[in-house]
Amino acid sequence: MEVNVLFDAGLEGVANKVWLCAVAEAVLVAEGQPDAELGIVITGQAKIRELNKLYRGKDQPTDVLAFAMRDNPSDIFFPASEDALDHLGEVIISAEQAAIQAGRHRHSVEREIAILLVHGVLHLIGYDHSELEEEKVMNDRAQAILKHLSRRAP
Repeated sequence: MEVNVLFDAGLEGVANKVWLCAVAEAVLVAEGQPDAELGIVITGQAKIRELNKLYRGKDQPTDVLAFAMRDNPSDIFFPASEDALDHLGEVIISAEQAAIQAGRHRHSVEREIAILLVHGVLHLIGYDHSELEEEKVMNDRAQAILKHLSRRAP
């Protein structure tokens, strides 16, 4: 299992890197994905808005984006890796949006980032919420993982 974390400039102190890795790893373990690799990027509103516009056609900031390697069209070439890990993709989180939402929900920014990260990793694994039943399954799974994590909070 490998989790890589990148903070855009100026956002290094927003969340603890070790905690972010632990959150992502908890999702991977809970979902039976011990041989997986993923990346986490903590960014700001401008960058996530740009990505949201480019990839989803929505010219507005969002809280989290998940770019799954499995979802990419077959005509896009990704170099093969020599390790045995399943490269799932990237989860991009807006630190600013997480702070706004944390204020609304009256909990810490780090907790909100954990909620967004669990959501994003579940997307990388293949969960979706475009249909009501899918949304229920995904939300139930996220809640179970977050409940387990709350016992291990930093």
